[in-house]
Amino acid sequence: MVDIKRNQTRAVKIGTVVIGNGNRIAVQSMTATKTTDIDATVKLVQLMHDAGADVVRIAVDSKKDAAALGEIRSQTTANLSVDLQENYRLAEIVAPHVDKIRYNPGHLYHHETEKPWQEKVRFLAGIAEQNDCAMRVGVNCGSVDPEKKSKYDSSDSITPMLESALEHCDFLDSLDFTRYCVSLKDSDPAKVVEVNQKFASSRPEIPLHLGVTEAGIPPDGVIKTRIAFEQLIGKGIGDTVRVSLTVPNVRKGEEIAAGQGIIDDIYAGRVRSVVEFNTNSLNIISCPSCSRVENEAFVDLAEQVKSMTEYAKEHAITIAVMGCRVNGPGETDDADLGLWCGPKVVNLKKGTEALGAYGYDEILPKLKQELDQLIGNR
Repeated sequence: MVDIKRNQTRAVKIGTVVIGNGNRIAVQSMTATKTTDIDATVKLVQLMHDAGADVVRIAVDSKKDAAALGEIRSQTTANLSVDLQENYRLAEIVAPHVDKIRYNPGHLYHHETEKPWQEKVRFLAGIAEQNDCAMRVGVNCGSVDPEKKSKYDSSDSITPMLESALEHCDFLDSLDFTRYCVSLKDSDPAKVVEVNQKFASSRPEIPLHLGVTEAGIPPDGVIKTRIAFEQLIGKGIGDTVRVSLTVPNVRKGEEIAAGQGIIDDIYAGRVRSVVEFNTNSLNIISCPSCSRVENEAFVDLAEQVKSMTEYAKEHAITIAVMGCRVNGPGETDDADLGLWCGPKVVNLKKGTEALGAYGYDEILPKLKQELDQLIGNR
């Protein structure tokens, strides 16, 4: 066993699990069913729980979702986290049924836009405290606080993320609410390492939730995640993890197995210490299938994109395949070519430029046409 000196983070209780303060690194995952489909969601929660998930996250974006969550809670003993989207006020309805509330600072600007974010966070912290819930401040590269993002050059995605996370931590501390952890996620493992190291250096006492967002299809998605985790966990950074893979629901247990496997390997000294991933070849990033996905064909499409683009594997091009309107538009901006999938059409982008919306049976030829043009121009 490798003797890893863990950061002395404070303890944060999430249901029956405690992260931080030297406790074992917890492994998490997220459901991919529609939350209102109670039977399917309970089945998936149980699948993940049986696979060893310490916490299972469920997205809530409407009062119908919130009502369903109450019934889901009654049918499982798993530790549950709720993923709040734009409507932060739903926390009041769902908090009695969960063990943790996750909010994204960037998404607080989408609902009740006239109110300052501080008022919304004060509300969330109060609800969490009243209902014995932990919280996670979840900062994502593709949905950063717009005020922070506007202050910096577009090439600097790390500083806005870091400033946003630190600002929210300072505010929560000012409310005397310290039962929270933080996540700073990017699809680039190197950026995940850099931003988390910087955060840990500034606020070493706050537990960190590690993950590479949109890691993609296995095995690449596991490899990207391993690269980040080895360099962070190996240095004592990280108290809970999630491996985000694009897989069908029946394979969601693979996220838990991959996370635990990587942790076990790091502690056993079985590490690869790879610093970069595919910097000179094709890089396909795709989000994990989750309950926000608006068409389950998204998972098959991601596989088809990977297969169709095999001929371009020697070209340093990034293609992003996103499954919903929540993160899709923003998180395809940095890719050379991006697809974000709606209920009936797939939106094709070249960087930040929208190229049109096409049916699921039309998109691959359009993508190939743009890819060929991009290769030709280079």
